[in-house]
Amino acid sequence: MERESMAFDVVIVGAGPAGLSAACRLMQLAKKSEKDLSVCVIEKGAEVGSHIVSGALFEPRSLNELFPDWQSLGAPLNTQVQDDKVYWLSNQYNQLCIPSMLVPSPLHNEGNFIISLGELCRWLAQQAEALGVSIFPGFAAAELFFNNSDAVAGVMTTDMGRDKQGNEKPGFQPGIILEAKYTLIAEGSRGHLGKAVTERFELDKGKAPQHYAIGLKELWEIPTEQHQKGLVVHTAGWPLNQTHTSGGGFMYHLGENLVSVGLVVDLNYQHPYLSPFDEFQQMKHHPVFASMLDGGERLSYGARAITKGGLHALPEQSFPGGLLIGCDAGTLNSVKIKGSHTAMKSGMLAAEAVFSELAAHRSHTSPDYHALFDNSWLKEELFEARHFTSQVHRLGTFLGGAIATLEFNVLKRSLFSFRDDTPDYQTLNTTNRVEPLSYPKPDGKLSFDRASSVFLSTVKHDENQPCHLILQDKELPIKVHLDKYAEPSQRYCPAGVYEVVESGGQKRFQINAGNCIHCKTCDIKDPSQNIVWTPPEGGSGPNYNGM
Repeated sequence: MERESMAFDVVIVGAGPAGLSAACRLMQLAKKSEKDLSVCVIEKGAEVGSHIVSGALFEPRSLNELFPDWQSLGAPLNTQVQDDKVYWLSNQYNQLCIPSMLVPSPLHNEGNFIISLGELCRWLAQQAEALGVSIFPGFAAAELFFNNSDAVAGVMTTDMGRDKQGNEKPGFQPGIILEAKYTLIAEGSRGHLGKAVTERFELDKGKAPQHYAIGLKELWEIPTEQHQKGLVVHTAGWPLNQTHTSGGGFMYHLGENLVSVGLVVDLNYQHPYLSPFDEFQQMKHHPVFASMLDGGERLSYGARAITKGGLHALPEQSFPGGLLIGCDAGTLNSVKIKGSHTAMKSGMLAAEAVFSELAAHRSHTSPDYHALFDNSWLKEELFEARHFTSQVHRLGTFLGGAIATLEFNVLKRSLFSFRDDTPDYQTLNTTNRVEPLSYPKPDGKLSFDRASSVFLSTVKHDENQPCHLILQDKELPIKVHLDKYAEPSQRYCPAGVYEVVESGGQKRFQINAGNCIHCKTCDIKDPSQNIVWTPPEGGSGPNYNGM
C-alpha cells in the first residue's frame, strides 16, 4: 500500500511530560545555536492531556531548569503543599498518623505542588508550539520504521477506517510514515513501541525485570467545610494488608474544593481474586477518606499503569536512531512516588544528546545519552532509590518502609541490597491455594461500579474497528486460566473489558474493547502474557479532564 510520508529531524511519540520536555529543549537548543530544526510530536489521544492521569504531586525541579520563568508564563502550578500526612490504616475503622520523622525523607513534600498533570502537559504543548514544534494529536504510532542499517528511522501511524475484520470502510485513510533522523519514544508506562524496541535491541539485557503498579484515581468536588487546600494525605495498610499486597492510597486537596483520591496497587500481588478497582472503592469507606468525601460529587475516574522497577530495571535507553525516555523506560522515583519531574529530566537529557548528534551532521546513530545521564541529578535520584521497590516487594510495605526511613533519615546510605527478579505476571497463586475474596456492594455515594466509573472517563472507541487487544491464544483464557486463576483479567482490568460469559451451557471469553481506558494492566499482569495491547485508531480511548 502506498503511504504518504513526512520527514522531520526528530519525531517524538507521546505528548506527556517526557516527550514535550524533550521537544521544548530541542527547540531551545536550536534557537540558541541559530540552527533550523524540525520537531514533530504525535499523540494518540484526541487532545494533548486527554490520556494523562496521575496523582499528581509535582516537584518543580525540572520545570525550573526548562522554563525558569514558568510563573510569568502561566504554568498551572496553583496549589502548593501546605500540610503533609501519612497514615497507617490498621483496619477499616482505625488509623495511626505516622510522625514526619518516621516517614522516609524523599516522601516529604515541602515546596511541591498539587497539580493536574494533564493541564501541565497542555501548557507544555503551548510552549512547544510557540517554539516551533509541530504537535499532532489524534495520531497513534502503530509501528516503528527501520532503514537499511536496521536503525529506527521513524514511525508509521495507525490506519483510520478499517472494520472489525480489517476491511477498508468508506473514508478509509492509510497511516502515514513519519521519517526521522532520530525518534524519541515517550509513550508512558508499558508503551508498545517501547516493548518492541527493547526486544529488538535487547535494551534490558542483564537488567532486573521491570515492575509495575496500577494507579486508580478519581477527582471529587467536596463541601467547602471539608476542603483543606494544599493538604496531602498518603496511606498504607488496609485494605491491601489483608492480602499481603504492597501499595497505598492518596488524597490531595487542590483548589476550588477539588480532591484527587486514589489507590496504587503493586502488580506483583499474589491473590488471584484480588481486584484493584474494588480495593479502591472499599478504601474510600475508611474514615480518613470518608470524612472528606462524604456529601461530595465524583467528577472523573481513570487508571494507568506505573513503571516502578527503578534503576535495577532501567533498560539501556539509547538505540540506533533514537532514545527510550520517561515512564516508557522507567524513570519514576519510587520512594518519592513521583515520576513527572524525572520524566521531564530524561526528556531534556535526551534532547541534548540528540541535538549533539544533529549538530555534528549525524543521523540514525545511538545518541550518547548515557554520559549525560551519569552526570545528572536524575541518575543520583534513581541511585538513591534503587532498592526501594524490591525492598517493599520482598519485605512488605511496613517493614520495607521502616528500613527506607532508617536509610534515608538516619544512615544516609543503603543498609541492604535488594533485587526482585520475579516478573509481575509470574506471581499469582492458583485458586486452589487461596480462598475467594468478596467485596461489599457499592453504595453509590462513596463507592461505585465499573460501568459508572468508565462512563466518567468519557472513553470513546469506534466499535467497528479491529480489536486492539490481541489474544495470542484465543482458547487459553477458558481452557487454562479459568481453572487455575479464575481468569484474573475479569478483576485486574479496572474498566470491565474482560468477561467470562456463559451461553448454551458453554463459557466463553469476551473482550469489550470499547471500555478500554488504555491503562495497559492486561499487557503486564496476564499470567501467560497472552494479552497484547496495541493502539486502536488515533483519538480513541479516554478523554480525561482535569486528571
